[in-house]
Amino acid sequence: QVQLVESGGGSVAAGGSLRVSCAIYGVTVRRFGMGWFRQAPGKQREGVATIGAGDRTTYADSVKGRFTISKDNTTNTLTLQMDSLKPEDTGLYYCAVTTTWISNDVPLHRRAFNYWGQGTQVTVSS
Repeated sequence: QVQLVESGGGSVAAGGSLRVSCAIYGVTVRRFGMGWFRQAPGKQREGVATIGAGDRTTYADSVKGRFTISKDNTTNTLTLQMDSLKPEDTGLYYCAVTTTWISNDVPLHRRAFNYWGQGTQVTVSS
């Protein structure tokens, strides 16, 4: 069975940093693409960053230069380091895995992913 468990969410003031992690069970991270998505109240879920099986990364324009996605193949963990946080970064952050996308370039589209975590809340105050 595939299971994704996020952790590390919390509250931080604007300009601060947070690191959210995702422990992945039932799927070998080394083999598949992964991503982080977020959803604010009343808004659709949007892609934040993705990383392919070959470690190629893709970022949303809104987070480029501030967020870094990475994976640890030994611990089977996905991580999102968030720096210089802004209030508009507030939302429920989900990690996801795709076992269907073959290319090392993984799109920032939720429909490309077929396994999801429960989400972890990130709140950035002004």
